[in-house]
Amino acid sequence: MTQQGEVSFSKAGLEKSHEILTCTVKNAPWSYAHMELVTESTEPLELDDLQVKSYCTAALRQSFGLSGQAMPVDILKTSGSQCWVRVPREDLSTFTAAITAWAGLVENGQRRVLRLKQASDWLGTMVGNDGQERLWKS
Repeated sequence: MTQQGEVSFSKAGLEKSHEILTCTVKNAPWSYAHMELVTESTEPLELDDLQVKSYCTAALRQSFGLSGQAMPVDILKTSGSQCWVRVPREDLSTFTAAITAWAGLVENGQRRVLRLKQASDWLGTMVGNDGQERLWKS
């Protein structure tokens, strides 16, 4: 029984909630990497899309030759010294190995290296992790 003025969902044949759509993605077509440009300099660094593409291509070429250089790398975002890229899912381990092994290059007398901060098959798992290092270092 309901009190006066309340609506009973069961009497009206309505449920409180219902599922509109369910979708399960078993094999995502893309993987993602978050990287940071590191140098010995104390001045702030600014990356642009062309630099990111150039550094990634150099790392892939150094480790895997022409076949590595041919890997498609999409730059999603550059912000200051950080960047986010997208690669085919099956190439993520190859990409991360190349970036990790890359010795970097010297520009204006200073070595510049891309440091891999995180990589994942799901971009959503990487979102929100920004700032965790500051939390544990303070």
